[in-house]
Amino acid sequence: MASLSGNAVVGQSGGPTAVINQSLVGVVEGLRAGLMKSGAVKQVFGMRHGVNGLVKGNLVDLSQVPQDKLSAIAETPSAALGSSRDKPDPEYCDRILKACQEKGFRYFFYIGGNDSSDTCRIVNEMARKAGYELRCIHVPKTVDNDLPINDHTPGYPSAARFVATAFRADSLDNRSLPGIKINIVMGRHAGFLTAAAALARLREDDGPHLVYVPEIAFDTERFIGDVDRVYTKLGRCHIAVSEGIEDSQKRAIATTLIKNIEKDSHGNVQLSGSGALGDALADLLKDRLTKLKGLAKPPRVRADTFGYLQRCWPDASPIDKREAREAGRYAAQLAAEGAADGSVAIIRASSAPYTSSYKRIELKDVAAQTKHMPNEFLSGHCDVSPAFIEYARPLVGELPQVAWL
Repeated sequence: MASLSGNAVVGQSGGPTAVINQSLVGVVEGLRAGLMKSGAVKQVFGMRHGVNGLVKGNLVDLSQVPQDKLSAIAETPSAALGSSRDKPDPEYCDRILKACQEKGFRYFFYIGGNDSSDTCRIVNEMARKAGYELRCIHVPKTVDNDLPINDHTPGYPSAARFVATAFRADSLDNRSLPGIKINIVMGRHAGFLTAAAALARLREDDGPHLVYVPEIAFDTERFIGDVDRVYTKLGRCHIAVSEGIEDSQKRAIATTLIKNIEKDSHGNVQLSGSGALGDALADLLKDRLTKLKGLAKPPRVRADTFGYLQRCWPDASPIDKREAREAGRYAAQLAAEGAADGSVAIIRASSAPYTSSYKRIELKDVAAQTKHMPNEFLSGHCDVSPAFIEYARPLVGELPQVAWL
């Protein structure tokens, strides 16, 4: 398929990450080396705050940004263009298409998760029906690591690195001043990020001692028993809990423990940015363990919610930086090669040494879909398996080393 003559537009969507700007810069670099060099693309624009900026005409010209500034932006966490939580419906996507037609955009790149890929799919289908040639390429991004087909998604390795590092430090804290410590980690439907806490372990009795992910039904009575078992043995207990844990009826545990829980603009239970789940679990343990063990006063139980800190911590995984940049470049390459649509997928070739490649996949195979942790990554109801450690370890890079007396 021949190159289309026109302009290109790129946007960032969803929760920002430590490497989403690497992908942005990768798209721009890929266009400069390909379609702009050939003259097919005259200018490349960035959407301010995703498609919201596109439909409002809030755009920034990226065509002449110096390479040294692009390189600095690539190393900067968060979304340089600003992001958006908009989930476009067909009417919204029609406005997106009209904006593309008015601006002469023939190449549409959207960096984000499964909702962003669905936006690409809908806009591309509308463009075809309207007889307007528009190449829509999705560049993957999500710290949840829940996009199908991808071995992992840009943003996850860096967030996993943060979680593993934080748990390593917090486990030492828990060893120094023994007690029960709960850390709530992001992950509404997939437990990959919470599972990364297990990378913190160096010794057999290191925390986290218990790991709870959404893929395994959470039972509060079993949870109390788990904590009691570890606390009785070690005199302390370090716990990783996914914000999205559910009971056997698929009800979010947050809704069963917390009254009048806050919901977001889409009607979803507000999980991130709130310490309510951690506090509720801590209160539950204080009450039940005091009664169970006949204590004169409640045991020392504390809870932290990592929240948004996980997404953009400025200590990105080296592999994550490289792959996010290459995913953006590959998206531009796909457009130059004539792909009318598609999503970029990262495919693992080897774990030792770690190598990966990129391929185009169908938008329908990732749009509005969710990948969960496979059974082989789980060990019982409250831990991860060696297979997960083997999977995740090369992604996060070297963690801070510690020593003991």
